[in-house]
Amino acid sequence: MSRQSSRLSSLPSSSSSPAASSQDGFARTGGSTMRTLADVRNQVAQSIAMRTLRKAQVVNGTKVAVVFTLSKNDDEQFLRNVASHIKLSFMLRQDYLFAIATTRASAISNNAAAVIICGSVRRMVQQAAMLTSAKFTNRVIEVYNEGTRWIGIVSELGSSLGDDAALWDVLKKSTQTLQDPARPPAGARSAAHMLADARARLERITPPQAYDELSGPATVMPTVLVDIRPDRYRARYGGISGALVVERAELEWAFDPQSDRRLEVASRYDLRVILLDQDGTASSLAAAALQDLGLLHATDVIGGFAAWIECGLPKAVQPSTFTRWEEDDDESM
Repeated sequence: MSRQSSRLSSLPSSSSSPAASSQDGFARTGGSTMRTLADVRNQVAQSIAMRTLRKAQVVNGTKVAVVFTLSKNDDEQFLRNVASHIKLSFMLRQDYLFAIATTRASAISNNAAAVIICGSVRRMVQQAAMLTSAKFTNRVIEVYNEGTRWIGIVSELGSSLGDDAALWDVLKKSTQTLQDPARPPAGARSAAHMLADARARLERITPPQAYDELSGPATVMPTVLVDIRPDRYRARYGGISGALVVERAELEWAFDPQSDRRLEVASRYDLRVILLDQDGTASSLAAAALQDLGLLHATDVIGGFAAWIECGLPKAVQPSTFTRWEEDDDESM
């Protein structure tokens, strides 16, 4: 990612001082030799790098550390200098991931501070950068990203003790080894297994069977058809007249007889709820969830709305004709 236009103010170079600077980093005036500001700052950067190494902990085989230091006139360049010293110390040695941040009293802007995340593995640095942006939501502006070094400006960084703990948490999580997706942890089930388990509990019905149940007088229990598809699907493909429209996230609340947000029709456990989604996948999982609530007659339509249309059954083209459940409408009943 290229450097963004917002840059920190640059520190005046040592060549702007009256004394000319030599290649060894010292200014020479007459026969005497004196240290330049650049040389002093380099020594401070090296000192902070050594402090970071002493503070480091080993997590998942990687050394991690978080260090706060005083702000400099050019925080970005200074932190890059610290990172360079750290990299030299770890050449051909153990993996590392460090976060070095300036204090709130930064020269960048009021209540803002610079932080650099540097490491030996690009993946860890990039993951730490993303987690930092998530951890400090709406507080981070990325300034520089070259893979193994990331610099950002964080508002209010260091204003609370929680910031230090947050950065430690980011680094520790970023060192975690990527898991092989073919080796799930104990007790885990794939989505396919969850779907198979759900369908093993259901007596699923075809679209014609669902239509007959809804339109015929043979059933003893009350029966409702519930469309759980997102709005964009109904807007694109249409829907079925008379179907209740309940978003999947609200389904359990709408049909639990013990819920204070339930639909009026959901007042009994023998209610027959027939769920319908676009292809008959999510509806199976949702029907199993309703059975967990005690609605043992809940089921879903095989093939979903797509199969309903293929069978030539009635539908409505305009979504506005549907009976839609809204929380506010439910409370007003």
